Amino acid sequence: MAEIVIRNTNERISGEENVRQFLNSQEVVYEHWNMDKLPQELQEQFSLSDDDKKRILDIFDEEIRDLAARRGYKIWDVITLSESTPNLEELLQKFEEVHTHTEDEIRAIVGGKGIFIIKGAEDVGYFNVELEPGDVISVPENTPHFFTLMDNKQIVAVRLFIEANGWIATPVPNPGL
Repeated sequence: MAEIVIRNTNERISGEENVRQFLNSQEVVYEHWNMDKLPQELQEQFSLSDDDKKRILDIFDEEIRDLAARRGYKIWDVITLSESTPNLEELLQKFEEVHTHTEDEIRAIVGGKGIFIIKGAEDVGYFNVELEPGDVISVPENTPHFFTLMDNKQIVAVRLFIEANGWIATPVPNPGL
């Protein structure tokens, strides 16, 4: 279950309903998928074949199509990052740069863990959203944020997009973290 750390106060928010309420107050969508659907052999696998990725998309097809219908997504895929990912550090540098998008950025975590760092309302500032399998988050368009991995550097996520080009980021100068 996701947990939140507000960076300027170190306040920690936990519990699904508390997390959902806080994120809703920051206009961030939060949902939770049932991970019991995912076969055991895919739950801890971080180097996936194209067939494995297709299986994940097929298993969560109903959830993905529901999100797509509600929020206008047109394409989706599975991304996996781990120590076996070529150029992992280079990719993380790109992800860890504060940026915005012209569409919301949605991720459904199906394996591993990661952290979105999001700029909240002025009275909140930046906050971390620590995500684990089952957590689904949508960062609103034009909201400064970035993403990083936890210490074990392993994640599998379903990504959904409106734009056919997928992930297009605009860097935010001097974010004042």
